[in-house]
Amino acid sequence: MDRTELNSKVKELRELRRMAEEIATEIETITDAIKQEMTAQGVDTLAGDDWKATWKPVQSARFDSKAFKVAMPDLYGRFTRSAETKRFVLA
Repeated sequence: MDRTELNSKVKELRELRRMAEEIATEIETITDAIKQEMTAQGVDTLAGDDWKATWKPVQSARFDSKAFKVAMPDLYGRFTRSAETKRFVLA
């Protein structure tokens, strides 16, 4: 790929990312409006012709690795492993 093609691809990628951000914002706005309606109606489930939306509390248990590291640094070190990944950044 020559420099002109590469510049074109980067420009296209930037535009697509901008569009994705706009779409994500619109999705969040619509989702928030539906949640507000559910709150106003005092329900955790709404249904329409071909859809059903639920907004309920969900309990989950997660391991607090930061607290474990502070409480038991030796054991934390024994069970920690390194991993290498590649990160793509476009600035």
